[in-house]
This record gives sequence, structure tokens and C-alpha cells, in this order.
Amino acid sequence: MRIITYNVNGIRAAMGRGLIEWIKQTNPDVLCLQEIKATPEQVNVSEFEELGYYHYWYPAQKKGYSGVAIFSKKEPKNIEYGCGIAEYDFEGRIIRVDFEDISIMSVYHPSGSSGDERQAFKMKWLKDYSAYINELKKTKENLVLCGDFNICHRAIDIHNPKSNANTSGFLPEEREWMEVFINGGFVDTFRHFNQEPHQYSWWSYRAGSRGKNLGWRIDYNLASESMTPRLKRSVILASAVHSDHCPVLLELD
Repeated sequence: MRIITYNVNGIRAAMGRGLIEWIKQTNPDVLCLQEIKATPEQVNVSEFEELGYYHYWYPAQKKGYSGVAIFSKKEPKNIEYGCGIAEYDFEGRIIRVDFEDISIMSVYHPSGSSGDERQAFKMKWLKDYSAYINELKKTKENLVLCGDFNICHRAIDIHNPKSNANTSGFLPEEREWMEVFINGGFVDTFRHFNQEPHQYSWWSYRAGSRGKNLGWRIDYNLASESMTPRLKRSVILASAVHSDHCPVLLELD
């Protein structure tokens, strides 16, 4: 099974930059998208259907903002929209598909970079998300959490840890949350295979950051520890340029 997570930063814009052809060539079994910024009615969904995908969307109530989706070659036995907490579901942050032996979630964690109010919202979300996942783990043994977590876990995951030490996305309390969350029963599948520095999934549009590879690794495929024997490969697909993020691939047996 080939699973890809991708923050497309607007699916319509990404489609205008060749997303459909890229999906055709890459051919994932499950594609988890974040920040779609659109409803399915605003998109030519037949282009995805022609590639053999079932598609499930959970856009934000606010137009042109946030939103998640999952495209799957296999029809899931269950689709779960949202997490049941109104303030997060209003922003379209979680969708999950359940198959016989695996559940896959596309999740878009809030950013706190716009100011104190949104940072406080982010920290509340992190607490509530942990509680939500801990409850979910009681019934879903094999979970893969795919998405933009808007946090760099460790210094190796950001181009300049010293100058970003007080920046949202690399704050000590955010990194501590990530450490506790992963240690609570998950595997950071990319780091399971790759311990090299300078491996990023997002670059600022400013100052030619992507060309200089001045980036952040904030997009993850976290798998339940029970799935460790099934982990085959994980790769950051940095050559895909439909967004300021790039996709991250996970292959499972």
C-alpha cells in the first residue's frame, strides 16, 4: 500500500500546476490532502474518478480556508468526518477512512503563526487531539495519521533551530507535545528509515527558501507501533512543486 500525505495549499491552484498528471504518474493507493481550500462542487472531480479514486472531502465552513480530503483506490468500509468537536470541525481539520485492517486519517493541525490568539487555539487543539486519538486507539489498532502537523519535532527537522527557537511551529511546548504524542504509541515513519539532516517538507515563499533548501519538516505519516513490521519505505517527494509543501510517501506491506 502506497500512502501519500500532501498539503496542497489550495487544490484548485495545485490542479492548475499539474497535480492530476502527478497523481497519475505517482499512483498512490491512498492520497491524504490538507488545506484543500475548496468544496468538491468547485472542482472537476471527474478527473480524480477517471484515475480510479473514490474521494471524500471535509472542507471548512469558511470558504477558501483549511479543509481535508482523502482519495482512495479501494472503497473504505467506513468514512469518519470530523472529530465531533464543533470548533475544530468548523475548520475542516480531520477525515478518516477505515479499511479491514487499517485506518488512515488526513489531519491538518492549526498554525499559530498569525498571533497569540491562534497559538492559544493551537495549544488547545493539541491537548484535545491527543485525547481524541487516545480514545480512538482503543478501537483502531492500526492507525496511520497523515498530515500537516505544523510542528518540527526536533532540531534536525528545521533549517535554523537557533533563530527559530521562539517561532510558532518550533516552540519548546509544541516540540514536547510531539515527543510525548509519538512516544505514546506511534512511529515517525520517515525518521524510521532516514536520519539525515536537511530533509524538509515545507519552505517559505520568501527569499528563495526552497531553492536554498531552507525548510521545515512539518508533514508526517505517523503509524501505530503495531504496524512497525509492515513499514517498507518512506520518502519525502521534494521534486513535486504544486504547493509550498511537498508530499511525503509511506509504503506498507
